[in-house]
This record gives sequence, structure tokens and C-alpha cells, in this order.
Amino acid sequence: MSISQGDDPKPTLDRQEDTAGSYDEKTLGLEHDGLYIDPVVEKRVRRKIDRVLVPLVMGLYLVSFLDRSNIGNAETAGMSEDLGFDDPHYQWLLTIFYIPYIVFEWAALMWKAVPPHIWATCCILVWGLASTLQAAAFNWAGLMACRFFLAMAEAGYGPGIPYLLSFFYKRHELGFRCGIFLSAAPLATTFAGALAYGITSGHPAHIANWRLLFIVEGVPSVLLAFVAYYCMPDSADTASFLTEEEKRVAKLRAIQQTGSEGAKRIGRPNFKDMFMALKDIKTWIPPLMYFSCNVSFSSLPVFLPTILQKMGFTAINAQGLSAPPYFLSFIVCIVTTWIADKTRQRGLMIIGLSLVAGVGYILLLACKSVAVRYFGVFLAAAGVFPAISNILPWTVNNQGNDSKRGAGIALLNIVGQCGPLLGTRMFPAGDAPYYIMGMGVCAGFMFFNALLALVLRTYLVWENKRFEKNDEAVRQAGTDPRILGSVALENEGYGFRNFL
Repeated sequence: MSISQGDDPKPTLDRQEDTAGSYDEKTLGLEHDGLYIDPVVEKRVRRKIDRVLVPLVMGLYLVSFLDRSNIGNAETAGMSEDLGFDDPHYQWLLTIFYIPYIVFEWAALMWKAVPPHIWATCCILVWGLASTLQAAAFNWAGLMACRFFLAMAEAGYGPGIPYLLSFFYKRHELGFRCGIFLSAAPLATTFAGALAYGITSGHPAHIANWRLLFIVEGVPSVLLAFVAYYCMPDSADTASFLTEEEKRVAKLRAIQQTGSEGAKRIGRPNFKDMFMALKDIKTWIPPLMYFSCNVSFSSLPVFLPTILQKMGFTAINAQGLSAPPYFLSFIVCIVTTWIADKTRQRGLMIIGLSLVAGVGYILLLACKSVAVRYFGVFLAAAGVFPAISNILPWTVNNQGNDSKRGAGIALLNIVGQCGPLLGTRMFPAGDAPYYIMGMGVCAGFMFFNALLALVLRTYLVWENKRFEKNDEAVRQAGTDPRILGSVALENEGYGFRNFL
């Protein structure tokens, strides 16, 4: 069928994915088509999913972050003294977490292979039990075993959540929701110290303070596992909180995304597509970016109170002064991912955030003034965390189907999570008070991250031009692109363009 010039079917940005959140079906001539979605109903569906899914995954990530990071507070409360092990043994308790966390990153693919409510329940229950059972440890080996299973279970949950969210949201809706989810990390860091202090500051008669800390912070995770079982939806079109009309709209949204209903997207990954993704350069650059950010991301929460203390603040004041930079980071995570969704310029956002963080580390490295160095802490925190919040959805945005997205997110985490192995070793006590080596390494990696983002964005611009040439060939062949552009757009269908 030929297309007249007046039809003008060329896939402009608005016609591919409307920035308000729905396809412009009327412009495409589909208002009477079976794929037409009422924008009012679609908005209602999206908001209902927002009210249930996003707070749930964010809350679970927050408790997981508390469970993994409370080992330092337990040590302060006398853990090693009670169990009779030295500092090298304590360092191994920190290191053992990252080994299974890296090895089991492939488990992000399980969000597709297993119904999400079952997979989430298993992960949360295992890490909740492992965290709680640390209170019952009577030697160093027992703690090592608990930390191993804690990391294994958490590797199956948090790193794969952006992948899970891609089953519920369109590409231009995804980044903001990922930003809210990932902002749980700086938010947890904001109050983690105060919470731990409140738990361990008392003197119970029959239990050590550090054991009480593990119990109080671990038991809620066990209970939340059952909440996840009953509240975590497997797909939008089977969600119990949606009406039948809303489920139909959710089903149509999934068809517009990938050509298949949401419930049918759960199942065995396509390994051929996964290997195809691994041959694409845009699958490999984000993991290097994530590695670069994680060098700084992992070291900042661990060493910031010590750095502030070396600036001349008391230990208590140092704990308090570490909270405001993280709260700023929490806000910036949400704002920048929202802006990147609206503008579809995630690469420029990452470049800017990386430069801000790099400048912050330079101030910490080069300046002696306490006020200037504390300002540098704000810049570092406001750059590092939000940069990661934009890197993860950028990976999911630009992969052509569910299996490719799964391969991309798995590789991202396997490579990226090696960053903490370097970052946590860059601040030896002998480098106090300025920690020149650690600050220099973190600054260098953040500037390197900006360069990688620029390289990737340049490649994506080139690839978009290639997609346009392919679409032009479709139009010249006489195929009606108005229909092609309404189904499976996110599977590199007609009108697919990379987020820049």
C-alpha cells in the first residue's frame, strides 16, 4: 500500500512516544484501531502501578541496604571484641560480601524466568534470615557464612529491579521510577547511623548491643518477604489492584512495547538475543561506567564519617554532618532522572553529574579549608549517586527486547560491582587526613565516566541515523508504517530510537 505525502508517517519523536506518556494514536490514525489506548485511562493505570510497585521495590531496597551496611555499626558496638577476632578478620567480613554479590549478578535474569512475586519472596526471605542469624553467630566463621548468603540473596534482588520495572513502564517512563528506587541508597545512608546509634546505645541485660542491632534490622526483612509475596505484581495486566478495563489497557501497553502481553513476557529468556546483545558495543560501555561510579559510590558511605572526623569534627558531629550530603543526593537522584526522561538526554545528564562529582573530589584532594572540603563532599555525593541512577535505566532504555535488556543489566552489574573491590581499599588510615590517593582515584574515575558517557552518546547518535535509514527503506517499500509504529516499538521496531 502506498503512502501519500499528506499522511506524513515519518516517525518523529512525538509520534514514537509522546512525552506525556502515551502514543499519539490519533495522529497515527489508530483511534478506531484495536490498539488504541484512552490517555486518561492509561494515566490512571500508570499512577496505580506507581502507588503499589514503586514504593514496594524502594522500601525493600532500603531495608536491604540497611542489612548489608550495619556490619560497621555492629563492629562499633563491640562485635569483634565479643567474638575474639582482629581487624584483618573484620576486613574479610566486608570483602566476602562482594564476592557472591558479583558471582550471582546473573540472577537479575530470574525476574523474567520466574514469576516476580515468587522470586522477590525467595530473595528477601533468604537475606532477612541471613541478616537476623548474624545475631546468633558465636564465631567469625558463622558471620562469614551469614554474610555470604546475605550477599547472594541481595544480588538476586536489587541489581535486577530496573529490568523488572521495564516490564511495567515504557522507555520514557522508566528512568524516573528507577531514580526513585535507587534513591533509597542515599536515603538509607542519611539515617542509618542515627538508627544504629539508637538501637545500640542502650544496655540490655541479656543480649549484646550488636546482636540486638542485627535482630531489629533483620526481622523486618523476614516479615516483608510475605508482604512481597502478596503485593508484588507479576505483570501489569494481571495486577489485582487494576480493574478489568485497566488490565486491558495494561495489556495493550505491553503489546505496544514488545508485541506480546505482559504476562507472556515472563518465561525462558531468548539466549540467541542475549548473545547478540553481548556483541553490541553499547552493551559494554555502561558496565565500564558503572564500575567507575562504583569505585566512588562504595567508598564514600564507608569513609565519609572518618574523613569528616579528620577535618576536626567529633565522632558524633561527623555522623551528623554526613547526613545532609546524602539527603541532597536523594533529591538530585529523583530530579535528574525525571528531567532525563522528559528530555531523553540521559547521556548529557550523566556527563554533567560526573563532572560535578569529579570537581568535588578535586576540592577534597587539593583544599585545606574545612568549609571548602565539606562543600566538596556535597558535590561528590550529589554527583556520584545520581549518575548511577541514570546509568542503569540508560542501559535498559537502549536494548532491543526483554532478553537483550536482561543480558545488558546482568553484564552491567557483573562488571560494575567489581568497582567496590577497588574503592574500599583506597582510603588507608595512613593517608589521613587528606586521603590524597583515594580522592585522586575517585576524581579520575568520575572524569573517566564523563568521557565514557560522551563516547556512548556519540555512538548512539550514529546508530539513530542508521535506524532512520532503515525506516526510510520501509516507507519506500510501500509498507504502512503507521501500523508498524504502534506494535513492538521497544523491540527495535519501526520508529525505535536510542535515548541519548
